[in-house]
Amino acid sequence: MRYLRVSPQKARLVLELIKGKRVEEARNTLAFTKKGVAAHVGKLLQSALDNANFLSAEKNLDVEIDNLYVKSAIANDGPRMKRIRPAPQGRAYRYQRRIAHIELILAERGKPSEAVSASPSGSASTPAAARRRAPAAKTSGNKKALAK
Repeated sequence: MRYLRVSPQKARLVLELIKGKRVEEARNTLAFTKKGVAAHVGKLLQSALDNANFLSAEKNLDVEIDNLYVKSAIANDGPRMKRIRPAPQGRAYRYQRRIAHIELILAERGKPSEAVSASPSGSASTPAAARRRAPAAKTSGNKKALAK
């Protein structure tokens, strides 16, 4: 979910409640959470669940819906809107309206690398993509000896 008009700090409070839980348990938690962002996160969770159903039915991938859990839930900063509030004696105070990008990844218990994502970034956050990257080259820690 991108460009959600809530601060990422407030969204993280709700995401911490559902991280690591089964999908049904996470939906129940979101239904009874009194934070305003919980409804948006619930829609995102339902979207990820629908994506898993689509993969199971249409793409013939073996996804067991009952075994899904929330593998990762992240709220990142989006662009900030700069606004001005009137202040005493003709001055103006600047403030920022924050925006969040929320990423939610579902995975199946027992399967190490399969993950269903409802994120804006795509496959860059999957473990398989992380394994494909080459390790960084080591640099020498003795810089003074090299400079002399």
